[in-house]
Amino acid sequence: MSDAVFETVRSCAVEVLQVAPEEVTMEADFTDHLGATSLTLVELVMAIEEACSVDLPDDGVESVRTVRDACELVRARI
Repeated sequence: MSDAVFETVRSCAVEVLQVAPEEVTMEADFTDHLGATSLTLVELVMAIEEACSVDLPDDGVESVRTVRDACELVRARI
């Protein structure tokens, strides 16, 4: 099953965080598993917003820890 939101978030994570696509799973934690810093998380959020044509709320972004969290936040804004 293809999930367009997940694929977009994955693509952004691969580009911004410089990780292999297979590392970006729904359960992957951005900081613990993918090595994101506070700066790269901001860059990642901006990339996701642009790629998905959404504006993610700051309070929602603060609660994002995993790829699944990011996907659910994007889906709620589409």
